[in-house]
Amino acid sequence: MSDDLNDERDSRRKKKQKRLNRDMLFKLTLVVFVMGGFAYAMVPLYKSICEALNINVIARTDLGAAPGEKSAPINSQVDLTRSVTVEFDANVHGGPWEFHPAQNAVTVHPGEMTTVMYEFRNTQSRTMTAQAIPSYAPGVAQSHFTKVECFCFTQHTLAPGESKTWPVVFYVDDKLPRDVKTITLSYTFFEVGGTTPPAPVGQLEAKPHV
Repeated sequence: MSDDLNDERDSRRKKKQKRLNRDMLFKLTLVVFVMGGFAYAMVPLYKSICEALNINVIARTDLGAAPGEKSAPINSQVDLTRSVTVEFDANVHGGPWEFHPAQNAVTVHPGEMTTVMYEFRNTQSRTMTAQAIPSYAPGVAQSHFTKVECFCFTQHTLAPGESKTWPVVFYVDDKLPRDVKTITLSYTFFEVGGTTPPAPVGQLEAKPHV
């Protein structure tokens, strides 16, 4: 009779252990599903918070930049309903230097990150150090034109005959007045230590816009 009692106890103990194991497996599975759902929900939640706070969300996307150029991120808050033409101008002061943009103009959407290259060559027979001064037309565009990277931030020293190519990485703010259809970005390159040139004409005299 004692053997039957022991068998019954063993059977109860095994059933209890199986029930505990089953309950534990259910809890672990539930935790996995909850964590996965939370991680999935974090992406739209994060985006909603950024939009509510008016924060620019920058997505890290490979743009396939040309050799020597940096890959620029894409601003996810791009206003595709508008287009703005950005024209590029280059002037030199105090010397026969070669300085010009690689392209005359681009058409961009507000919020869209864009890279444009400028080319410079020291045609003089001596080493020179120079820096660029930017200006904008119309003047209202200046507060809505953000340069993320620009050769105008620093001075540059070039040996006789040396050539350089420098980027300007920028975006136009989506708060730019809607009647502004064209922005002219003008640079004047001058030798450091020489006479600082006046602001380019483009800054003083805006072009008519339609």
